[in-house]
Amino acid sequence: MLVALCHCLECQKRTGGPFGVAAFYPEAAVATAGAATTYRRTGDSGEDITFHFCPTCGSSVFWYPMIKPGMVAIAVGAFADPAFPAPAKQVYTGHRHAWVDLEIGSAPEPTPP
Repeated sequence: MLVALCHCLECQKRTGGPFGVAAFYPEAAVATAGAATTYRRTGDSGEDITFHFCPTCGSSVFWYPMIKPGMVAIAVGAFADPAFPAPAKQVYTGHRHAWVDLEIGSAPEPTPP
């Protein structure tokens, strides 16, 4: 339904990068399998977010933002697909690193190997 990029400090800490990118889907359209470790925190909205991580490698895989009931967010990196659609929206731009220069809604040309 939506691919969004978040510059908030919590996403920066969670990903170890300057932002996080998530694809949001209706919860009923997503099936998960395998073990996951969870971490729950309260977002700036006052609503909780429950993150699910791979217990082996620690990667963020998906999370349930209570501010968006019935939705699940999946880390775009978990798809490992360079052709995945670009984000249509970015949030917390006040925390964006000055050197991050993005044109949301357009994708750069792939770099040859």
